[in-house]
Formats: sequence, structure tokens, C-alpha cells
Amino acid sequence: MNAQVQAPNRALSLSADLLTGTEWNAAHVRELFRLATDVKAHPDRYKTALAGRSLAMIFEKPSLRTRVTFEVGISTMGGTAIYLDHADTHLGDRESIPDVARCLSRWVQGIVARVFSQKGLEILASYASVPVINALSDVYHPCQTLCDFFTLEEKFGSARGLKLAYIGDGNNVCHSLMIAGARVGAHLRIATPAGYEPDAEILATARRDAAATQGTIELFRSPEAAVSGVQAVYTDVWASMGQEAETEERAAIFAPYQVNTALMSHAASDAVFLHCLPAHRGSEVTDEVMESPRSIVFDQAENRLHVQKAILLMLLR
Repeated sequence: MNAQVQAPNRALSLSADLLTGTEWNAAHVRELFRLATDVKAHPDRYKTALAGRSLAMIFEKPSLRTRVTFEVGISTMGGTAIYLDHADTHLGDRESIPDVARCLSRWVQGIVARVFSQKGLEILASYASVPVINALSDVYHPCQTLCDFFTLEEKFGSARGLKLAYIGDGNNVCHSLMIAGARVGAHLRIATPAGYEPDAEILATARRDAAATQGTIELFRSPEAAVSGVQAVYTDVWASMGQEAETEERAAIFAPYQVNTALMSHAASDAVFLHCLPAHRGSEVTDEVMESPRSIVFDQAENRLHVQKAILLMLLR
């Protein structure tokens, strides 16, 4: 390893996996952001940091950002990624999840899984003897939202006390924003239609965790009320992968929750717009907002690379 590289702080006693984001406390997230900052500023310091490491990537769902950033991330640190295509890989179909986990653990040093079922992911991790990273499930998306708060800290200096409004479906991204937001001390304001709120148990856990960092999580029905005075506005697609049959119904229900110029006018004058992408322009967000100077969606996309490189360094090194 290059002598200039700062190794992760092992005194933090890091969990072996990243499945929900709750495994990592505020100190872990702070260490991740420190490491991601250094990785981004000095990539050459890390070009052999994961030499000889191999990463299996199980993708039951298609991907652009997640796949490319993990593959580029490990390869630029000297390691290798093996991509298991979503067309051929469905955990538990052709082969049992425990058997997949135990076989892969004999060959690779880590597993990244983008899956339909959080339960299946947790079974995979329970049988694997190498770190397992959640690259998206039906319940959580921790890599995305750790990147989101890293990006907000780049923009505002700190996420502690920052007001972020999430507008739309109480989905996996919403759940992970609550978890990560609780660790950085942010104030989350979540606006959803009736019946589309975030999971009550995840909300309760995130609120308990937020109390330790003086963060807060509030639920709203009105998107205008949620956005009032905030520094950041976030949205996601109204129908996630696996919910395609509900697209038309959801479009009607979520129409008042579109992030447009009128809604953004309720936010602070320096407020930014975030989206995890892909975006359905004209549905959850307008072109005017996506292409405005307020939009930092492509900064988010870039930072997936740097933050996920830091995650790999923390778990595989």
C-alpha cells in the first residue's frame, strides 16, 4: 500500500456488511466521508489499495450508475469486479441463496448485490463469510443516500442542521435518507400522499437515532409545507422497479407532488435539487428544475464513484 494512504480507523469496529445503513453509526459515516474526500482529491494514492481483491456483483435489476461506479471504483484501486447479469441471476431460483453465498465466499473478497428482496439479501449475508453490500433492495438504498449527504456536505460544508425535503413515495430511498440523515444530524421533512408514507418501524428507528445527533424527521402531507425554507429538495420516481403495473395509478396520485419551479420557489434562495436518477422528466420533476443551476444531480452521480470506493476500502481492506 502507498505510504501516503490513510487507512480506515479500525478502532471504529466496523460491521462486516452494509445492508441497511443502520450498521454504521455517526462516527462510521464521518470516517466514510473523510475517506471519500481523500479518495476524490487524491485517487492515485489508492490505485493499488485493493490489489488482488475480487468483487462479485449480483444484479437482479438493471443499472447504470451503480454498476459503473462499483466496477470503475474497484478496478481503479487495483481490484477486479465480476458482474452477474440480471438476466441470469435471480437469487434462490437456479440455486439456493445459502449455496450462492458460500460458493462466492470461497472465490471473492466481497459481494455487491442489487436485488428485489431485502430478505433475500439478508439471507445472502448471513451465509457469506465476506462483506455484503446492499446496492439497492426493495427496502433500502444505503450507498445512494450516503453519497447524497456527502454531496450536500460538499455544497454546504456540513449536513448537521441542514433542512432537506423529500417529496414523493416513502420508498427505499426515503428510508435510507432517514437513516443516513439521522447519522449526520440533518432535519428531514418528508411529504407523501396518504398511504405512501415511509415504513413506520424504520421511521421510529431513524427518529431514535436522530435524537443523538440533534436531527429530526417530520412527516407532511403538503409538499409546499415540507419545502418551505429548506436548503435541499429531493425526489425519486413515483413507481420503482417492480411497481410498473401501478404506474398509471401512481401518476394520478402523485401529480400534486411534482417538483417544479413553483414548488422550488418555497425553498431557501440557495436551495439545491437532488434526484438519485434515472429521472422521469415531466413526471416527478420538470426539465426546468433538472436543468436549472440549482440541480446537483450530476454531482450526486459523480460522487457515487468516490463514496463507493470509500465503502469498498472500509469493508474489503
